[in-house]
Amino acid sequence: MTQLSRPARRGFLIAHVVASVGWLGLTLCLLVLAATGATTDSAPTAEAAYRAMKIFGDWLLAPLAVTTLVTGLVLSLGTVWGLARHRWVLVKFWITLGAAIASMLAFRTTINEAAAAVAAGDPVTDPAALVAPPIVSLSLYLFNTAISYLKPWGLTRRGRRLRAARVVRKSAGSGKTLAAATHRQPV
Repeated sequence: MTQLSRPARRGFLIAHVVASVGWLGLTLCLLVLAATGATTDSAPTAEAAYRAMKIFGDWLLAPLAVTTLVTGLVLSLGTVWGLARHRWVLVKFWITLGAAIASMLAFRTTINEAAAAVAAGDPVTDPAALVAPPIVSLSLYLFNTAISYLKPWGLTRRGRRLRAARVVRKSAGSGKTLAAATHRQPV
């Protein structure tokens, strides 16, 4: 993929940050609602919490997860960071992909089952199944935020090959020796 223009990169970056923060906020809301439903002694309060979780899950979870994933993918492919050049980008992609799939398939199913149970007048059989996923998701999102800021771990094997090839191309044009061209350059 060719490099994004500066305005396009900024637009995708804003969309990515907004969607990511929205997904983080939604997950925090789902955690509060799940904890409320699990700990309250009031059946109407539990029912309201689980029904609200269903509304949030049906309307917001998939769009925010997909938007975060797609904008992150476009940014990684359309900037110098690349998807497979730096370990932190690759780790962040796989975590986001896993969280998106788990949220949309497994967690939404659990939310729908809980909402159906309270609508039928039955108690939720396993309230912890609604509390644990948002806790895990929040941990993953905070980890992704940290590695986005810190950018740890360096280049992947592919990233090192691409950098070495770039250095060789540059040195061939300037007359430097191959030994000088393969010397490790800062990123």
